[in-house]
Amino acid sequence: MGYPRYSYRLAIAQGVILPDALLVVSFGGPEGPEDVMPFLRNVARGRAISEQRLSAVAEHYHLFGGISPINQCNRQLVAALEQELAGRNAHIPVYWGNRNWHPLLVDTLAQMASDGITSAVALTTSAFGSYSGCRQYTEDIAQAQNTVGATAPIIHKLPPFWNQVGFLEAVAHHLNAALRQEPNAAVVFTAHSIPEAMAATAPYVSQLEQACTQVAAQVGISDWHLAYQSRSGPPQVPWLEPDICAELERLTKAGATNIIVVPIGFVADHMEVIYDLDTEAQQRASELGIGFWRVPTVGTHPSFVKMIVDMAVAPTPSPCPASCCLAPLPPTQRPAS
Repeated sequence: MGYPRYSYRLAIAQGVILPDALLVVSFGGPEGPEDVMPFLRNVARGRAISEQRLSAVAEHYHLFGGISPINQCNRQLVAALEQELAGRNAHIPVYWGNRNWHPLLVDTLAQMASDGITSAVALTTSAFGSYSGCRQYTEDIAQAQNTVGATAPIIHKLPPFWNQVGFLEAVAHHLNAALRQEPNAAVVFTAHSIPEAMAATAPYVSQLEQACTQVAAQVGISDWHLAYQSRSGPPQVPWLEPDICAELERLTKAGATNIIVVPIGFVADHMEVIYDLDTEAQQRASELGIGFWRVPTVGTHPSFVKMIVDMAVAPTPSPCPASCCLAPLPPTQRPAS
C-alpha cells in the first residue's frame, strides 16, 4: 500500500479557493435483506468475529427490513452540500463513497478519475479521532487510490471536526429544543464505545469530553454525563464504559425521572442509533419507569452543512501527528503497565 497523497491542485473561482471536488467518505450500510450478511462480512473482515455473532447482529437490521438509514442520510447530506455550494456560486461536484457497502470508495474514486477529477477534499463522517474513526479512513483512501492506479485523484482528508463551531452549534440546537420540553431532565451524551486499547492511542475520550463541555455551556447546563454504546467483540476485551443502559439504571437509582440522550458521537442515524438507542435503551428506560428522549443527530442541520463547506473551500493540513490514532497493538505486543 502506498502512502496517501495529500497534496492537491487548487483552482481559483471568483476569489474562492476550490478543490476539484468534495468527497464524502462514510461507513455504509445495507439497503435490503439480501445485503445484510455481505455487508456485515465486509465490516468484520480481518477480525475474528464468528458467523454466529454476525447472524445475531443481522437480526437488528432485519427488524428494519434489512435497511440501515445511513445511506439515505448520506444522500441527503450530499444534496444539502450541493445546495450550499451552489448558493455560494462554488460549482464543484460532490461525490460519496463508503468503507463497507455500495457505493464503495474504490468505485467512487474510479468514477472521479473517469470524470476528470484530479484532486479532491474528503470529509469523513466521523467527528472524533480514533483509529476506526480517522486513521482507518486514511488507509481506506490510500488503498482505493492504489487500486484505481495512476489516474486516481489526489485526496486531502480533512481533520476530525469535533471542535468545529458548526458541529457544536448543531448538537446544541437539538439539545436546547429537548431541554425546552424537559428542562429538569438529566442529560447523557453518547458515543460509540471502542476498545480501551484503541482509546489509548487516540484523543477520542478527551475530544468527547471537551465537545460535551462546550455543548453543555451553549445550552446553559453544568451537570451532564457521558456514556458509550454499541460495543462488540469478545466480553474479555475491555471497552469504554459506562454503557448507556447501565447509565440509565445508575441515574434512575440517583433519582432521575427523565433523561435526554444526545448521540454526539454520530452525525447521522446509523443502525447503532435507531437500534441501540431508539430500541434497546428506550426499552430499558420504559422498564425503569423513566422518561426518555433521544435528540436528533446533526444530519443536514444548516450549521453543520455550512461548516463542511467552509472546511472544504479553505482546507488546511490535518493537525494530527503521525503517532495519533494508531491501530491498537494485539495484547501480546502491548507494553506492560
